[in-house]
Amino acid sequence: MTHLLVFIGAGLGGLMRFLASTAVQKACNGWVFPLGTFVVNITGCLAIGFLAQLAESKNLLQPEYRAFFLIGILGGYTTFSSFGYETFQLIRSGEFVYATANAVLQVVLGLFFVWLGTVLARLL
Repeated sequence: MTHLLVFIGAGLGGLMRFLASTAVQKACNGWVFPLGTFVVNITGCLAIGFLAQLAESKNLLQPEYRAFFLIGILGGYTTFSSFGYETFQLIRSGEFVYATANAVLQVVLGLFFVWLGTVLARLL
């Protein structure tokens, strides 16, 4: 059942990301900065922080619904929220080296692999 909830949530989250990002970008009327993606990432981080804290401190979400919202909907909406939450959890646990490594490596290696993928595709 949890797998199905994550699947459905991811579809809903992806649709929400598309609608929100497109609406914000249209409202910016040709702005070069990708504000639509920026807004989605920031609101996703706010949502995962809020929902995860409620789930932890108030025990409001059963595990399958926690998976539906946090992994499904927010994972479909933006994986950046998961990245932010996991990095925050490392900081909260006092694992500053791992938190820093996670943040730096994901950003730097992510950009590197976007570049590498572009280079590889150009070879075809």
